[in-house]
Amino acid sequence: MNNRKLHYLALAGALFLGAILRLGNLDGKFLWLDEVITAIFSLGRNYNNVPLNVVIPLHQLQQIFTLVPEVSCTQIAQNIALQSTHPPLFFCLLHRWFGLVNPLSPSWVWTLRSFSVLWGATEVAAIYLLNTKAFSPSAGLTAAVMMAVSPFGVYLSQEARHYTLPVLLITLALLGLILIQQDIVSKRLRVSIWIFWTTVNIIGLYVHYFFILAIVAEIVTLLGVMYRHRRNFLRYSIALILAILAIIVSFIPWLPVLIGHFSRPETSWIPSPHNVAPIYQIFATWLLTIATFPVENQPIAIAILSGLGTLIFGGGVLWLSFKGIKQLWRSNNPSTFTLASFTIVVLLEFLAIVYFLGKDITITPRYNFVYYPAFLALVAAGLNRNLERPQTFSLIFLGSLLSCLFVISNLAFQKPYNPQQVAQTINHEPSIPLMVVMGYRDYQNVALGLSFALALEKVRDSGDFVFLERSPNGYNSVWQKLALLPPLKAPLLNLWVIAPDLRHREYPPQLALSKHSCLIDSEQHYRIGVPYQLYRCKN
Repeated sequence: MNNRKLHYLALAGALFLGAILRLGNLDGKFLWLDEVITAIFSLGRNYNNVPLNVVIPLHQLQQIFTLVPEVSCTQIAQNIALQSTHPPLFFCLLHRWFGLVNPLSPSWVWTLRSFSVLWGATEVAAIYLLNTKAFSPSAGLTAAVMMAVSPFGVYLSQEARHYTLPVLLITLALLGLILIQQDIVSKRLRVSIWIFWTTVNIIGLYVHYFFILAIVAEIVTLLGVMYRHRRNFLRYSIALILAILAIIVSFIPWLPVLIGHFSRPETSWIPSPHNVAPIYQIFATWLLTIATFPVENQPIAIAILSGLGTLIFGGGVLWLSFKGIKQLWRSNNPSTFTLASFTIVVLLEFLAIVYFLGKDITITPRYNFVYYPAFLALVAAGLNRNLERPQTFSLIFLGSLLSCLFVISNLAFQKPYNPQQVAQTINHEPSIPLMVVMGYRDYQNVALGLSFALALEKVRDSGDFVFLERSPNGYNSVWQKLALLPPLKAPLLNLWVIAPDLRHREYPPQLALSKHSCLIDSEQHYRIGVPYQLYRCKN
């Protein structure tokens, strides 16, 4: 078999492996808050479809998560404009995906997440094209293999959120950027490439607001390329200005919504930066693209060993890659400048948001998707240039593959608020009737409560859930509404109260629930992002 056939056979293997890893245990993990939000809007529903201030039996939850096929993209966009903080395109496309795939899929959760898998698996092919055009076919193959077994890539692909689609679009935009850079070097201008690049960026803006950061970084990078070569500067400047104008004009219909979304409370959860923490959080995300060993909710000894393993293994890979990137830089490969410039500009934008706007977006790894494809493309190109022994790359491959298995088995990149653990704790006495009360202030609290309710439904056959709205001043209104709920038949009842922002000492020692008297169980108080407390009720 000749080298060309081996090359494409390896590429096919990377594509297959990338898809299989992303499909692993896809509906086995419990949905968390953000994924519930995705489900509500993409199914053609909104928060008005969630029964509030009434008791919901757990077995009726599925009625909230059924597809409304006749809903149009315009209606979905209106729901999102009023009740969320995102552009509409991802949710519209996912709604169509539900109509196509849901009748054939094992579950609606599988359908929900498989849409992200589709784009995550396609990204393996896209980054192959990017590095093949930017460096060489062997660099493209290295990038495809690394993307296939990147634990960060698998994690994003198994999130029912709009991350893998913008990653794919950013990769395609970078591909257009590389082709434009090559045209500048060779003193030509292909209009079709500029149209392709502009169109991809327009689509990206309607998928995720963070695409704005990518577009700015692309423009700055293009200006840098144009300045470095200083050839036909006016000609390319006109093309760039026209492309920017097209992008801006295309987004004008949604611009008022974007401005309104900036002031919504849904983004208030992002904390202020703590000294230099954002710097090492960014570096930690770089490691997680290569290796992710179990740290979360592990015994201290395992957590320490896993943390050291991630640091040593991931850091070693990045160091080997950096040496190769330096060689590429010294060889005056223009694509190295383009991808590095894009990555650096995005990182500077991140730091500006962190330290000037006071929003530490580095605290959660998923937002690093903006520069993730450029970063991994550079890492792969550096390794391809620097590594001479195939055994070394085989070791890197196996370490990343093992990390992906940790992600698939829920030992790494665990879901925020850990709905599975919350459900298991609340269900610790399955023979006793159960009611869960979620005090809510906004739609985010409702979505969080739904994630806990869905998790409970998976671990027990019966029980009730109720959302009770709290006042801006506290939970007194919740306690009053609780006493007015319809009478319950069970003589004994476990009442769990999930109360965001309520401190442990502020839970009342006794509550009235219809005709039941409920006493606090001081040994059954927990907090995973939000506190939840057990009350034992008697008729």
